[in-house]
Amino acid sequence: MEGMDSIRRNAVSLCVAVFAISAVTTAPAANDYPSKPGRLILPSSAGSSSDIMARIFAQRFSEAWGQPLVVDNRAGAAGIIGTELAARAAPDGYTIYNYGIGQSIVPALHKNLPYDHLRDFTLISTFAMTPNLLTVTPSLGIASVQEFISAAGSHPRQFKYSSNGVGGTPHLTMELFKAATGIDVVHVPYKNSSQGFTDVAGGQMQACFFTLPGLLPFVKSGRMRALAVSSARRAEQLPNVPTVMESGVPDFDVTVWQGFAVPRGTPQNDVAKIYAAMMKALAMPELKQRFFENGVAAVSMTPGEFTKFANVETAKWQRAVTISGLKSE
Repeated sequence: MEGMDSIRRNAVSLCVAVFAISAVTTAPAANDYPSKPGRLILPSSAGSSSDIMARIFAQRFSEAWGQPLVVDNRAGAAGIIGTELAARAAPDGYTIYNYGIGQSIVPALHKNLPYDHLRDFTLISTFAMTPNLLTVTPSLGIASVQEFISAAGSHPRQFKYSSNGVGGTPHLTMELFKAATGIDVVHVPYKNSSQGFTDVAGGQMQACFFTLPGLLPFVKSGRMRALAVSSARRAEQLPNVPTVMESGVPDFDVTVWQGFAVPRGTPQNDVAKIYAAMMKALAMPELKQRFFENGVAAVSMTPGEFTKFANVETAKWQRAVTISGLKSE
């Protein structure tokens, strides 16, 4: 009997060993990630400027990451729908979120959000930045920021500025500018950016603070006059146009940005690989050229830098909303 028991014990041990070896050789290893396509959730509509930039970047990112990244537009409710979807997604490394400036503005405009944009995501890096551009209708005969401040100050509430809607960066950037300079110009929100551009070019509106990509064709054709960029540095596409700070308005720095984030709890190994792929994509000369042609700069941050930046931006836009007099919904 002892001989039979010994044979059985040896047989069981052999089976366990074989099963363990099989499990090791067939289970997916951590370094196999990514092993399938990923999803990029965009809280904006197809064809918007942020959508276009995200798609350009997603193509190059996919090449560096080694798997396709499928774009999933989930627009609506000021980006809340897409943001909640991303925040609630499984933290498995295959859901990436296009985390942009809107996420820093929305909390100041909407109470009781179904997510916390700083707590529920792990931020990875920015990939695109562009300034807002202060432009005026050429018929005003104004050629500088100080001339604009003087003219608007001399004619309170007679100048009108266009935006693409209440609470967007074109609106809030001008509100910050008004607070910094003491001028009083009237906000006229439009349903879309293009009509806002057209009416400044045509003289129905006197000024606007839209992002650089949309205004470049108007400025280059002479249909609008560019006075200054809102960012701390000049835009490479318009090297002769000064910054607002250079024009005599201290501490004025507004940049529209986009980046990648993942649901909180995503494995650190996956986060590191997404970050590495982003850096590789951002170093590609063809990507930098595509961005340049669209009025955008390729800009990276470490996850830690991006997290600090998002906190600063959230505080900035809370102040801008307070200044504008908008009430949280």
